[in-house]
Amino acid sequence: MEGFDKIYKRACKRHGGEAAIAAQMMKPKSKAALKKIPDDRWLAAMTKSVFQAGFVWKIIEAKWSGFEEAFDQFDPHKVAFYSDDDLGRLVSDTRIVRNGAKIKATVENARLITELAREHGSAGAFFAGSKPDDFMGLLDMLKKRGSRLSGASAQYFLRFSGVDAWILSSSVVAALVNAGIVDKAPTSKKALVAVQEAFSEWRAESGLSLTEISRVLALSADPL
Repeated sequence: MEGFDKIYKRACKRHGGEAAIAAQMMKPKSKAALKKIPDDRWLAAMTKSVFQAGFVWKIIEAKWSGFEEAFDQFDPHKVAFYSDDDLGRLVSDTRIVRNGAKIKATVENARLITELAREHGSAGAFFAGSKPDDFMGLLDMLKKRGSRLSGASAQYFLRFSGVDAWILSSSVVAALVNAGIVDKAPTSKKALVAVQEAFSEWRAESGLSLTEISRVLALSADPL
């Protein structure tokens, strides 16, 4: 396994030095900040990631105010109880992207948010309590209990919400291959465990977050 210092130096060499790398870094939010995020914003972030998957992100961004209106500002207690009539209304609502499966996923994810709030006091409290050394477990929970929240959709949802998260982009996967962690995009449980172990080792070595490590990996291997 390649040490993080070597990966970091490669990223610096490719992108103009430490200052240039620092300018491209992103840090996760603090646990206190995550706890303050209202439940409706967690549902909104989930929904945006689900609708952006396999779609042009700019279109979702341009329509986002319409999404907010159509889904009652993503109040999870309202959305969780949407009826078939509500689903029919949304499938015909020109303010949003009218994808029936993703609309239904929003309702199912609203139920997940209400469950997390009931179990932990708020969704923010749950996500604030997640542990970087078991990020794979967090992804597994979203896949099992959420709807259309697997793979990249879950990773982007967590990253953009401020949770400490890796994103297995093509550049990050290339860096993992270069480092001898995997030999292709990790999809099996064994490969994902290897990724988790590598990130945990690099965290211990560097003192950086998953978010920062993921970015350095991408910069060390992305096309110039």
